[in-house]
Amino acid sequence: MAVKPFLVACIALSAHSANAACDAEKGMCETANGGYQIELPDAESPPLLVFLHGYGGTGTGTMKNRGMVEPLLERGYAVMAPEGAMRNGRQSWNFFPGWEGRDETAFLTEVVQDAADRFGIDTTRVLLGGFSAGGFMVNYLACHAPGTFSAYVPVSGGFWRPHPEECNGPVRLFHTHGWTDNVVPLEGRILGGGRFHQGDIFVGLEIWREANECADTKPSGFGTTDQFMLRKWNGCADGAALEFALFPGGHNVPQGWADMVLDWYEDLPGS
Repeated sequence: MAVKPFLVACIALSAHSANAACDAEKGMCETANGGYQIELPDAESPPLLVFLHGYGGTGTGTMKNRGMVEPLLERGYAVMAPEGAMRNGRQSWNFFPGWEGRDETAFLTEVVQDAADRFGIDTTRVLLGGFSAGGFMVNYLACHAPGTFSAYVPVSGGFWRPHPEECNGPVRLFHTHGWTDNVVPLEGRILGGGRFHQGDIFVGLEIWREANECADTKPSGFGTTDQFMLRKWNGCADGAALEFALFPGGHNVPQGWADMVLDWYEDLPGS
């Protein structure tokens, strides 16, 4: 049965709340290291999908993607859109090893706890997703701290070169990418006049198979839908899950993505 979602204007629980009051005019919840927007389903202690915007994006822009947000709300999930920090004059994420800036793992942990305190979010069922630069952030956070969130669902973002030599595991990760993506091609591309080089998505999948101690590089399952070509790897470590979805479009969050990743997540043990 569908539930009725409602927008949280981020009003504090009371004038004496330990949390700083949210800005009702901007619709922004402020924490010590940043801010976020959130929408809640009409449900008690809902699970949460945190979705990170791309380079130059905003949390407001994320929430305007109703084709992604509405299916999540209808299935009983809260949706959070944190704000990236300023990098070179635009909002993005401090994902690349060695960069100076905000500790994004600490920030994202902070905003999830803030939402739990304000709105009763179930912190044991939090997925971290992101698009483009947000997808890169998801991969790097999952690589160094896979136990931070319940599962990871990046779109159109993997690693940069040099690829990580290894990642911690096990991890539960579902990567989605467009076949004709020319902003983050499957093979990667050179950025900043040669200063940066996006990584190869399939090399990233190899890194995840190793982190998950998968028995074989060969996928153990394939599938197709009207929108996606799917492959997954079984025979991995306890607590691991790895799946990849390819769609025919370019650099975007495709229609049907939300239901696809929730179907995957809800089929995982313990979810």
